[in-house]
Amino acid sequence: MNRRNFFRNSSLISLGVLVTQFPAWSRSIFAWEQPIHNIETDKAIDPQWLASLYERGEKIKYFKSKNELKYIGMPIGGLHTGTVYIGGDGRLWLWQIYNESYDGMKEGVEPKIVLWNNGKEQVRIRPRDGSAYIEPAIADNLRVLEQGFAISVYYKGKQLIKELRENHWDEIVFEPSYPTCTVTYSSADFPVDVKLTAYSPFIPLDIENSSLPMTTLHVEVVNKTDQPLDVLISGWLENGVHKNRKDFSSVRKVSVSKDLIDGKALFFECQQVSEKDLIASDYGSMAISCQHSDAIAVAQIKEWPINPADLISEAGSSNIGFNELQVGSLTVKRKIPAATKVKISYAISWHFNNVHPKLKERIKDAQNGYWYGTKFSNAYHVLEYYNQERNKLDENTLLWADTWNDSTLPYWFLDRTFVNIGTLATANTYRFATGRFWGWEGIGACAGTCTHVWQYGQAMGRIFPELERNLREVTDLDIAFKPETGAIIFRAEYESRPAIDGQAGVVLRFYRDHQMSRDNVFLKRNWANLKKAIQFIIDQDKNGDGMTDTPMENTLDAVWEGEISWIVGLCLAAVQAGGAMATEMGDRNFAKLCYDYVKKGSVNMDKELFNGDYYIHRPNTESGRKNLGSYNTCHIDQVYGQAWTFQLGMPRINDQKQTLAALRALWKYNFTMDVGPYIKTHLNGRPYALAGEGGMVMNTNPKNEAKAYGENETWQLGYFHECMSGFEHQVAAHMMAEGMVEESLVLTRVIHDRYHAAKRNPFNEIECSDHYARAMASYGTFVNACGYAYHGPNKYLAFAPKVLPEKFKSPFTTAEAWGSYEQIQQDTEQTSQLSVAYGNLQLQKFSIGKVRDEPVQKDRLKAVLNNKPLKLSRVEDGSDKLTVTFQKELQLNKGDLLQITWS
Repeated sequence: MNRRNFFRNSSLISLGVLVTQFPAWSRSIFAWEQPIHNIETDKAIDPQWLASLYERGEKIKYFKSKNELKYIGMPIGGLHTGTVYIGGDGRLWLWQIYNESYDGMKEGVEPKIVLWNNGKEQVRIRPRDGSAYIEPAIADNLRVLEQGFAISVYYKGKQLIKELRENHWDEIVFEPSYPTCTVTYSSADFPVDVKLTAYSPFIPLDIENSSLPMTTLHVEVVNKTDQPLDVLISGWLENGVHKNRKDFSSVRKVSVSKDLIDGKALFFECQQVSEKDLIASDYGSMAISCQHSDAIAVAQIKEWPINPADLISEAGSSNIGFNELQVGSLTVKRKIPAATKVKISYAISWHFNNVHPKLKERIKDAQNGYWYGTKFSNAYHVLEYYNQERNKLDENTLLWADTWNDSTLPYWFLDRTFVNIGTLATANTYRFATGRFWGWEGIGACAGTCTHVWQYGQAMGRIFPELERNLREVTDLDIAFKPETGAIIFRAEYESRPAIDGQAGVVLRFYRDHQMSRDNVFLKRNWANLKKAIQFIIDQDKNGDGMTDTPMENTLDAVWEGEISWIVGLCLAAVQAGGAMATEMGDRNFAKLCYDYVKKGSVNMDKELFNGDYYIHRPNTESGRKNLGSYNTCHIDQVYGQAWTFQLGMPRINDQKQTLAALRALWKYNFTMDVGPYIKTHLNGRPYALAGEGGMVMNTNPKNEAKAYGENETWQLGYFHECMSGFEHQVAAHMMAEGMVEESLVLTRVIHDRYHAAKRNPFNEIECSDHYARAMASYGTFVNACGYAYHGPNKYLAFAPKVLPEKFKSPFTTAEAWGSYEQIQQDTEQTSQLSVAYGNLQLQKFSIGKVRDEPVQKDRLKAVLNNKPLKLSRVEDGSDKLTVTFQKELQLNKGDLLQITWS
């Protein structure tokens, strides 16, 4: 039924209900050409629900009994090694490891087009439009390869067997904490319970060991009975090399058992492959290992489904025709005493080193495969390395997971602000054999590690800063760089133009990446080109008022004209960062040029681009409002430049009162707890939030101006009516920094709820395709919740928690270390402590947010490292923070504890 017929057949009572709920509709129900702003000013947020957002709560869990497992797909492989998901029942799926993703050819996790009724008509939704949001991929439809586990128990004279799959157990609970997860299995009629723990090695700051093409799976079996049990634990994997080929009758599938130190592996490959297919994207190898020397290897399971008897007779090799199914298993026998448990560890690896031919046509660095291909010649060698180093790899991965979760911040908040770094462990990113990092915007869509998208992300720069430095140095300031002008081409080999917001974002990220370095070597090495890139930004101010006004491409895929608040502010922030770096380089003249520019631009932006309510887009005098723009509407990024200053610990570029007014305007005019009424009247946006879901709309017209977005509206106008999570996260981070804590938590939570497992995959925030890079902006909200600031070369670290600062604990990362920060306020005494869990931290200056605005009694200020008093050379006691400078530079190593106490 189309929309017109729906209303024709509806009663007047139904229509009256709509009018009552959404008053704007009573004036113009079908005014799709000139829709009226209909976001409610009263958000009607339940006070109890709001209070719950601050609570630590329980770890996130999804249940079979609540039908919450079918969409779950957590990336479980190493960074840049394809997309392998672990599903809600613990089985692996998707297997996007065959190098098939490419723009316009195969996009997203499931390249399908779905139909969606936008309220007026049926529209076609592609992967880049959000097809996986409307109809999420279902694990059971995309298993691709046979993989799994079975538990066989001899109990009361019977051989009982259950596979680790949804339909075999009464209850399954999936408990994620990226990069790890646990899946528990229980049934009343089965004598054991099972817990599966899965992860790929993931160690912040250690990009090499976090980029292995593999995953690990640890099966723990618990004897629930009062008697010992004989148990078989079996794990299996299909030979997936050249999977789905139809023309391979002469090819042989080969599986062979190989020994490991204290373990055993099955290695899968194809032989007698033609020369042309040796370079095909699906040519490679796979392997499965069991980290126990007594594992029984069966190179090919005889019967399918499995029969336990077939899994305990060693069969070390298999060579079969390509059209036959080849599944190999590794089985361990154990006798488990009553009321005890046993754990058996497995690992699975893959090695497909032939890059998509279209990428090889465009990218020189892609010619010789991937970075992991330079380290390992096949999948067995990956497992061989893991087996040798697994104690260290497992220990540090689990140590990070424990450190991340050992926090007073709510579990849901920790999950949503960190989970998007998982995009690095999908087919959205690659690291080529030359070492170059490269990414799509979303899987297979929009090439070139686009500067105006990737600049929103904060997670990679804090967790794996080496990757960001690689992107700056290899791509932005080299391959994409135009030394004659300082311009940075926003898609490198895939474009010929710069994008002004992307250009500013490169400079801002460079300053962050410099801060996340041990010393200033990175800055010194790149200063000549970076300085040109900064000058390019300054040069785009044609009328000399400190506000960028040169028409240029931006992240909304259009060339806007005039002085646009979000572009102006972003450029001011970038030039200010440039001034800071120039100062560090001793380039005083350029530093002065930058600071003078920022001073002038900031004054003019606050004066000329603030309409008393929010910041706007001032059209130029030549074309006026002829072309598309945001003009006098309320745009989500209007104070984005100011937001960046908090990520970098820089001075403000915008007046605080006006900035708060702008953020409150976004809350008032753009945020809604139910986007349904808005998207039904404001059409042509992509469906990244649906009726009944909350979100912040990109751009609204609260004054209901005619032709508010320009006289010649183009297709990009559709973006204005969407809820794109990366932009929303950016605003949430800014709100947190400015003290709008409740609004920040609400906005972050509604995004979290949009991605609840009952609705869609919690690990895949979607914009232009799946696992969209911009969503890594979510980590910025965590950064600001901690009030974190860091400058490695200056040996400076700071915290000023925004969420429940009286008793606060959170993880942190620096250039070469990570650990935990904790503070407690008891009566008049505040204690802050810094503990290092990994690496080495150089520290000279430490700043701490004060819970109480009271002077610190210097004689009651104590600094202690591992219970030994420290001497301070300086103490700065501000109204909101205390900063101490140590007389001698500190070197904090793993296990060290620094404590600062005052009253």
